[in-house]
Amino acid sequence: MIEVTDLAKRFSQGRGAKARVVQAVDGVSWVAADGCITGLLGPNGAGKTTTLRLVAALIAPDAGSVRVDGIDVAAQPAAALARMGVLSDARGLYPRLTARENIVYYGRLHGMTAAAANARADQLAAVLDMQPLLDRRTDGFSQGERMKTALARALVHDPPNIVLDEPTNGLDVLATRALREALRRLRDDEGKCIVFSTHIMQEVERLCDQVVVVAHGRTVASGTVAELSAASGHSDFEETFVALAFSASERHQAGP
Repeated sequence: MIEVTDLAKRFSQGRGAKARVVQAVDGVSWVAADGCITGLLGPNGAGKTTTLRLVAALIAPDAGSVRVDGIDVAAQPAAALARMGVLSDARGLYPRLTARENIVYYGRLHGMTAAAANARADQLAAVLDMQPLLDRRTDGFSQGERMKTALARALVHDPPNIVLDEPTNGLDVLATRALREALRRLRDDEGKCIVFSTHIMQEVERLCDQVVVVAHGRTVASGTVAELSAASGHSDFEETFVALAFSASERHQAGP
């Protein structure tokens, strides 16, 4: 389980007279349960990626907290990260290594033995349908092949919580379908807590058990697809998202 409470983060931009402070996250709160896929939605600049970077202990919050299975991420980042698999928007792989070598290397960084990491690589290759890729060098992999390898790398230590930042970005239809199926297996067969951000409403409708909508760094709505649609009065979820996210933007621009 991942619990985000009143999270806030600001950044300084520019120098001298042009310097300004940008409030990227301004009181985001949500809970992602075990055995559940939670979608994090919002327009560009809403604070989704910053929120996930805070969850993954890549940056420190100015206020609020993130707890992973009860562990405070800011206070115990190593312990929290041991219980998370993180796939960021940057999916850099070592091109001279095979897919297996990339996966095993990360397993070794997490304290696994070489034998255990290799066995886990074989297991993940079966789950993600990537056996033919496993002993090929990743140089020249397609976007879908790179995504599968990066996801396997993030899962090598068998974390109960998975955080994905726009995992289907740049993928073709077949690769996207393969990823959806893999996430369903991880949820249904292994009870993983999965959080992912996306701009694609079809993914949300097909995958998400719970949806969190953020706008201007704040949580503006949460619930199931059906609950949010009913609350907004729209049957089409894209219209629901627009109504929730952009009405919040209008309120923000209007001020108090």
